[in-house]
Amino acid sequence: MARTRIPPVAGGLAAAVAVALAAACWVLFPPTVAGRASAARPAVDLPLPWPSEGQASAEVQGLGSLGSRGEQRPVPIASVTKVMTAYVVLKDHPLAAGEAGPRITVDEQAEAESTSAEESTVALRAGRQVSERDLLALMLVPSGNNAARLLARWDAGSQADFVAKMNREAAALGMTDTTYTGASGVEDSTTSTATDQLRLAREVMRNAVIREIVATPSLRVDGVPGVVNTNTLLGRDGVIGLKTGSSTAAGGALMWAAKGPGDQLILGVVLHQHPGGSPAQGLSAALENSRTLIAAIQRELPAATR
Repeated sequence: MARTRIPPVAGGLAAAVAVALAAACWVLFPPTVAGRASAARPAVDLPLPWPSEGQASAEVQGLGSLGSRGEQRPVPIASVTKVMTAYVVLKDHPLAAGEAGPRITVDEQAEAESTSAEESTVALRAGRQVSERDLLALMLVPSGNNAARLLARWDAGSQADFVAKMNREAAALGMTDTTYTGASGVEDSTTSTATDQLRLAREVMRNAVIREIVATPSLRVDGVPGVVNTNTLLGRDGVIGLKTGSSTAAGGALMWAAKGPGDQLILGVVLHQHPGGSPAQGLSAALENSRTLIAAIQRELPAATR
């Protein structure tokens, strides 16, 4: 059979198109190693002060990945878990921006858990009715574990059934290295990676209610005193959220969102900072390392995208 000769210009164009398509596929569908997705190649390559331990990942909406650092293996994520809890609750019971939603009756279990000295909780009294939005805020802002478990029971009847929903949503989002075992994150068996949690951050920041709540430095809920956000980066370097986490096994963790130059949305996750020590020290490290990383992105991004 005679071969058709391809003109040099057409051949060059075809090659260029093939290279461009291959690059796009690399970012959208990174190759896998031993069944796990590799970290996406940075779409914007910046000289960034990544944390020296643990793992981290960041991206700029509309531009793509800023890269990842550290071995992307599943590690405990503590209260960053609550972001998925909020995502599932709002998927099942959507709220409009500013809407309070249905009122939920506090059960005796949530009240009993309020006095725990071993985990982060909020003051809830059995029989009191709290709106869905306020419970979400009590879970995400001061990181109330009992509020998270109450929402899970209200949504699915039991925490176990709710956790099954969490894992189904994680699978649907392509979070292949994530396992949820509780709604609050208190269990060390709830594990994930920075790249997986970045997928979730991208998704939840599309929800106006979550965006509003996680950007709140403090709030007032009737009967619940002293509601202050655990994310002390809010309002600095354009930070507008998202969620802290800390435990002995997890160390410090932070899923964050910030506004960049030109109002671009920058998202990032820092996990496993100083694990095995004091949760407070781990959280301090996660906040400080994230602050340094965010400030560098804010500084370097304009020149890199001109």
